[in-house]
Amino acid sequence: MERSSGILLHITSLPGKYGIGSLGQEAYDFVNFLVVSGQKIWQILPLGHTGYGDSPYQCYSAFAGNPLLINLEKLVVEDLLTSADLPENIYFDNEKVDYGKVQNVKYPLLHKAYENHKSQKNKLRIRQFENFCSKNKKWLEDYAFFMALKKHFKGAPWTQWEHDIKIKKQETFDYYQHRLEDDINYYRFLQFLFYKQWLELKAYANLNDISIIGDIPLYVAFDSSDAWANPEIFDFDERMNPNNVAGVPPDYFSETGQLWGNPLYNWEKLKETGFQWWIDRIEANFTLYDILRIDHFRGLAAFWTVPYGEETAMNGWWQKAPGAEMLQTVFDALGDLNIIAEDLGVITPDVVELRNKFNLPGMKILQFAFDSGEENDFMPHTFEKNYVVYTGTHDNDTTLGQYLQCSDEDKKLMHDYFHVDKDDPSWSFIKLAWFTVADVAIAPMQDVLRLDTHARMNFPGKASGFWQWRYTKNMLKEKHSDDLLKITRLYGR
Repeated sequence: MERSSGILLHITSLPGKYGIGSLGQEAYDFVNFLVVSGQKIWQILPLGHTGYGDSPYQCYSAFAGNPLLINLEKLVVEDLLTSADLPENIYFDNEKVDYGKVQNVKYPLLHKAYENHKSQKNKLRIRQFENFCSKNKKWLEDYAFFMALKKHFKGAPWTQWEHDIKIKKQETFDYYQHRLEDDINYYRFLQFLFYKQWLELKAYANLNDISIIGDIPLYVAFDSSDAWANPEIFDFDERMNPNNVAGVPPDYFSETGQLWGNPLYNWEKLKETGFQWWIDRIEANFTLYDILRIDHFRGLAAFWTVPYGEETAMNGWWQKAPGAEMLQTVFDALGDLNIIAEDLGVITPDVVELRNKFNLPGMKILQFAFDSGEENDFMPHTFEKNYVVYTGTHDNDTTLGQYLQCSDEDKKLMHDYFHVDKDDPSWSFIKLAWFTVADVAIAPMQDVLRLDTHARMNFPGKASGFWQWRYTKNMLKEKHSDDLLKITRLYGR
């Protein structure tokens, strides 16, 4: 990738009405901010339909978008809703997403938009919808049916559904497809709206020379259409329960490791299919994004295996994965792809070898660099060009939050290494990231706004209370874009 820089900001964190960031005008305003600031990249988190816990890394589908991101005002412009339909006199916290409240307000309106679509019989929209369904049939049918069934079984995970539909017995499968036909079509329609709004926004970004970095979780959620529709490619027993699940051993974030609970892949079965599910998944993601960051890339070299039922991730073991074979198959099928390897955590020589085999850029996190207690390879003088450097990621505290909590020894190391303005450490770290030789430099929006721990997006290993942060319009000033433009030009990005 060319020498450039950008901002990490998830869609949910955008300002705007109705309790959550959306694909409306505020998203276009953010693209304009990037342009004025001289930036070339907008990095986001996974766009998937989130489930319990609201994590974008635990979604109902590896392909579907989150309906809560659909912008309601755009539906008014398209005559699917009226201005009178939009909620008034409902209080939303502008700096934190209340997902339950947002769902209660937005989903009835999205269903109303669907009913209006059916009654209006708009020929153009009908044909566009048909084309969308045909083009995305491979994943859309499984997802829409899964969501309709989930609604029918009152939100229960698929392993608790009626046995014959859980195992997809043909007679029962056909019965529910007919019975739930309208609900299935509703979930198809939500995806049509989401993809339409997202691809219009992406086109606007690309037109303004802004590339989108998207994020692909290595694993899928257990309660997902992927696991229900394709159980043979996962490590399940005869009852459709996982034999083992995903996680990581004790690390920087947790003394007992992180027990994610995602099903592991049956790599032998995936090999037999020519890794077709992975080809389809990555191809679909490159419809949504220009550049793809593979989260937990080390799991493609070897993955931490934890027996199902364990309460922590401590009692696990490393198991080799055929990542090189899979990636080679994907590249052979799809051609050259812009992929970033999230090579953080316990990194062994096989992970480095896999990343280098495909010449993929890795990641460097400046917040990890200044630990006076141990040596690390995050110090900027160790960097090479083929990296993406971050002040911090969505999993870290904000830079200001971390600086305020770090030890005097660590602060001394920072001050000995580079000039840290103790009154503005966030900006000092951004300047250091932009200064490095790494091809790409990225800062989370929280660091651009100089926010403390209260703006933290996520804390790995903690199941709830995160993914909620939003900024408000008045937080972002002209000075922010002026300052970004100045250092971007100064450091040749």
